[in-house]
Amino acid sequence: MRVTQGAFSFLPDLTDEQIKKQIAHCLDKGWAVSIEFTDDPHPRNTYWEMWGNPMFDLVDPVGVMQELAACRAANPDHYIRLNAFDSSRGWEAVRLSFIVQRPKVEPTFRLERTEIEGRTQRYTLVTVR
Repeated sequence: MRVTQGAFSFLPDLTDEQIKKQIAHCLDKGWAVSIEFTDDPHPRNTYWEMWGNPMFDLVDPVGVMQELAACRAANPDHYIRLNAFDSSRGWEAVRLSFIVQRPKVEPTFRLERTEIEGRTQRYTLVTVR
């Protein structure tokens, strides 16, 4: 199952040149870019592992692409996404987030129903590998 989170997730995967252009757009807007990765793309897993610190002072997308290459080399079978944060209003707000790498085999999800007290039922979304 193809995980659809963030921008461009319904499109074919972006090429490195397209990713670089998106990063250049973010840096032109003055947004800080960060890289995150995970092996569990569960919809409630919103906090992925950070790859280093957000890159606040970069002006050239080459630096982000170098960090992305390092993250890809260290995590070849994980999801990797780029986030762009806008701090112009005094707090960090995500303006753009998109997946730049997917594992070869993406997990699926299964809905489990559990009956608890009385007629109450609890539903849980479980990641299946």
